Amino acid sequence: MSVILTPGQAGDNPQLLPLLDQVSVGRDGPGRPRKRPDRVLADKAYSHPSTRAALRRRGIAFTSPERSDQIQRRRAKGSRGGRPPTFDQALYASRNVVERCFNRLKQFRALATRYAKRVAYYRSEIIIAATVLWLRTDLQDTA
Repeated sequence: MSVILTPGQAGDNPQLLPLLDQVSVGRDGPGRPRKRPDRVLADKAYSHPSTRAALRRRGIAFTSPERSDQIQRRRAKGSRGGRPPTFDQALYASRNVVERCFNRLKQFRALATRYAKRVAYYRSEIIIAATVLWLRTDLQDTA
């Protein structure tokens, strides 16, 4: 798991690649954790062509709907605009798990109101809350 905090009005897209650099995906068998996930599911905010190109260079599959302004720009170029990126609607529907997780994290009062003013404290609270949620679901799965 990895968490990057940004100022309130900062965009999310510039933080995607640094976030992926911090992620390590554990293996089922022996071997060190992988640094590259199989796929990234993201909303329209991450749909920039530079993001798609960067993930393609890293060999990471990317599923995100195209923004309407990007569709119009591509169509305005005609045949030079290229073909639209692939988009799997069924796979994208599973992204709701992430949104539900954010909603559950907001149930922790200290996170929702941000009582901790220092970034390190707030980040620690996020990690502790996420761990608590993970343990709760893990306990429910075994019961």
